[in-house]
Amino acid sequence: MPRYLPEPALRHDYTPKTGVLLINLGTPDAPTAQALRPYLKQFLFDPRVIEIPRLPWWLILNGIILNTRPKQSARKYASIWTKEGSPLLVHTRNQAKLLKGQLGEMGLRDLVVDYAMRYGNPSIESVIGKMREQGVERLLLLPLYPQYAASSSATALDEAFRVLTRLRNMPDVRTVRHFHDDPGYIAALAAQIRKQWQYGQQPDKLVMSFHGVPRFTRDKGDPYYCECQKTGRLLAEALHLRADQYVISFQSRFGRTEWLKPYTSEVLAELGKAKTGKVDVVCPGFVGDCLETLEEIAMEGKETFLSSGGGEFRYISCLNEEPQWIASLSEIVRNNLAGWTEISAEDGHQRMTRAHDMGASS
Repeated sequence: MPRYLPEPALRHDYTPKTGVLLINLGTPDAPTAQALRPYLKQFLFDPRVIEIPRLPWWLILNGIILNTRPKQSARKYASIWTKEGSPLLVHTRNQAKLLKGQLGEMGLRDLVVDYAMRYGNPSIESVIGKMREQGVERLLLLPLYPQYAASSSATALDEAFRVLTRLRNMPDVRTVRHFHDDPGYIAALAAQIRKQWQYGQQPDKLVMSFHGVPRFTRDKGDPYYCECQKTGRLLAEALHLRADQYVISFQSRFGRTEWLKPYTSEVLAELGKAKTGKVDVVCPGFVGDCLETLEEIAMEGKETFLSSGGGEFRYISCLNEEPQWIASLSEIVRNNLAGWTEISAEDGHQRMTRAHDMGASS
């Protein structure tokens, strides 16, 4: 394999562009065991995701998990698959398109806005290559994870920088680490919840369910738990909720190790046993609906709550294509592009040329 990826053909007649790359987790190409196997292999062999020695984990993954889990996961994906494909892929693609339009309305019309997946397609490598072909020489990397975690935000950036280290002519690069306490993001979440409450009574309990990570990552310095707690507190304040009206929990456990608590499944079971009349569940850690929200929460979570004796269960969808969310995402991007987009490349070139001419004549 060549050390460096091929570079675009050298041109002198183009204006260097600024690119914005949204990065999400990923999805299989189809809801089948055949498509799930390579996707899960890529995902579960990432050392940021599974932090145990590689050799024993390789044996477990290839000897047991990849021979059983693809079929199970395929059934789950099939239950939420749409005519357009994976919900996560559809929402991420739509968000990129709407973001470009919103930024254009803000006067940033020459941006190249695209999206990629950490696992599966479109790959980060393929999209960065495409952006380079379009003349991108300044690149903003924006993982679509509000709360930073090594197993999500960091691995997305790892892969992006792995690709960038294989470029002979690297672009300028900036990253967005997190936006868990961004006022626009919090306001968009609150508006999404209030919209649900307009069509029905406010629940007895609002469950804010975040994606889980192993407990030891918190002990080793990962800020994810604290950022989830801050998001939850700010969201509760925006909704004027008392401490007894909401609970923060964590979903999607994997393996036998202890994960962040309380577990969403146990919270819903306890609320059901307590004969809670109305429960709403929102997933603030996801900006687009996906398997973890549509199947694990809206289906499995509902079944857990109702079968335990609970009353009414309502899942509140993710931000998806909500205009207020797209507007807040645009502000996050604009703020992180400061200095890159205030002066067009053409104006900058003219100023440099004038400065050079003035220096030569003095």
